Amino acid sequence: MSNPTQETLRAALRSLRDPASGQDIVAAGMVEGIEVRGGLVQVALSVDRARAASLEPLRREAEALLARQPGVRNAAVILTAHKPAEPAQPPPAGPVKPPAAAHGQRAALLGGVRAVIAVASGKGGVGKSTVAVNLAVALARQGLAVGLLDADIYGPSLPRMLGLARKPEVRGAKGKEMMIPLEAWGLKAMSIGFLVEEETPMIWRGPMVMGALEQMMGQVAWGKLDVMVVDMPPGTGDAQLTMAQRVALSGAVIVSTPQDIALLDARRGVRMFERVSVPVLGLVENMSYYCCPNCGHRAEIFGHGGARAEAARLGASFLGEVPLLLDIRTASDAGTPIVAAAPESEAARAFAALAGRVWEATEAALAAAAPAPRIVVE
Repeated sequence: MSNPTQETLRAALRSLRDPASGQDIVAAGMVEGIEVRGGLVQVALSVDRARAASLEPLRREAEALLARQPGVRNAAVILTAHKPAEPAQPPPAGPVKPPAAAHGQRAALLGGVRAVIAVASGKGGVGKSTVAVNLAVALARQGLAVGLLDADIYGPSLPRMLGLARKPEVRGAKGKEMMIPLEAWGLKAMSIGFLVEEETPMIWRGPMVMGALEQMMGQVAWGKLDVMVVDMPPGTGDAQLTMAQRVALSGAVIVSTPQDIALLDARRGVRMFERVSVPVLGLVENMSYYCCPNCGHRAEIFGHGGARAEAARLGASFLGEVPLLLDIRTASDAGTPIVAAAPESEAARAFAALAGRVWEATEAALAAAAPAPRIVVE
């Protein structure tokens, strides 16, 4: 069986028509990108934002068409919507005001969510997703309506950590379909990992990643939520900019381990959010220390206190320490966050305390961003 190529897939897509112009979608310039790796295919269709909902049937038709092509094992099609490119400008020296937060207005996406908190890290491997999941569960246990969005398109971990392995249901009239977020441990959750097989690599360029993120925010029936926790990918790239520009982020929580190299990357994360005018709620020191469950001996494997010192240096809040415990890892691997599996454990108490501090800081950030009252004299 021959392997699919961009040329053969583009030729197949010519059989689909743009409902508005009547042209085939290739001639209409809608096929923005085709990525092929072995039998894995990802395609981005560029559309006008106002037409995105009405073109959902076309997206599904394109996905089914590609899946039938010889040599294709898995096909994914996303809709992307971008503004026309503007002339390149040098980066500004000062803070960049995200369009979503301009003039105190909320972004069009996630309008039913009171507060959106990004959980981020400058580098991978610091336990950011573990912190995000347990923070979300701890907030839900405090009585809040909580959503959890996995923004790590390349390495989604929420399905495994939440114990969810099914695809979300799609409801709504034709052309206005919405995905229903999955629910577990008191949360509403969405991840690209719910839509593809666990071992499927997401070989996508930046525009496709941004399009997928927008779909998971704008085409999911989140409903009214007190807070949404967003598990960000590591680094300071496309996903971070998309979130800062398309959503009114209430604040960011930066996760780091105590060692110097992790703190250096955490520093970049703090500066990135400052540049896009997103409040940094504070730093969390994960894997802060190890305490032997048998003898009680404490070992600071990665050092200790580095995140606290870095927070003081940056003028940011220190939100707390999370110990390095085997129970946290085993609970995550089993699909049961430690906060739900053992709410009275040392680890769960650490996450509960963290959630209290994060929510306190979030409410303060929301109050600071609220517009001043208008005084009307009649």
